[in-house]
Amino acid sequence: MADPCGLSDFNRIAIYGHAELFVALMGTGVSRSLYELTAHDAQTHVLLFDLRIEASTEALARRGIHYVDVGTSGGVWGLENGYCLMVGGSDEAFGRVEPALRTLAPEDGYAHVGPVGAGHFTKMVHNGIEYAMLQAYGEGFEILDASPFELDLHRIAALWNHGSVVRSWLLELAESAFAKDPDLSQMQGYVQDSGEGRWTVFEAINEDVPAPAIAASLFARFASRQEDSFAMRVIAALRNEFGGHAVKEK
Repeated sequence: MADPCGLSDFNRIAIYGHAELFVALMGTGVSRSLYELTAHDAQTHVLLFDLRIEASTEALARRGIHYVDVGTSGGVWGLENGYCLMVGGSDEAFGRVEPALRTLAPEDGYAHVGPVGAGHFTKMVHNGIEYAMLQAYGEGFEILDASPFELDLHRIAALWNHGSVVRSWLLELAESAFAKDPDLSQMQGYVQDSGEGRWTVFEAINEDVPAPAIAASLFARFASRQEDSFAMRVIAALRNEFGGHAVKEK
């Protein structure tokens, strides 16, 4: 479809009386596209959005539109291995889109986890857990790398993937990364975040749930983007002021 929101041909779809649409949009395109849909009198459409919910499901329901949110995991490997799908929506809407979900997911790789919103909420927490797991692997391998033993990190990653309690697909990816670049010298230690870790921490605060590992892993990403921390300069200055401790000058 020519429209960036992918729904400019909706009039032609609507004449068939019902349709199931899988729409994956980012940013403000979501609200705009849903506005387009609610302007029509089409009957009972099911929408799957691979993104955060930004629209009122009540407004959609008044137009006979069922909303299904699908949190999706699998990364770039999903096309080959299938996607893990976390689905929120009514039983009726889920039943209508289940054949498509079954096609996209590996065996036992999709589930109806709750009402509208539950799919992406589950995926949000999934990504928060991912942040903490990545941080733990990163810290562990840095301790190994800093040791006096000249350890082969690729070999250790491969070893841990056989019978170890810390084996995982992420560790398999670490094994692959170390095979390509043993000391990861071809990249900087600069880590972006796509938002889910922040949202998970926000939700933990809202629900009074202690989540120190996830929060620390998010803040570690912020620290990775600083070439020279102002906070650390303040601390160095204060230590020098109260105790005469040496500072490293520029």
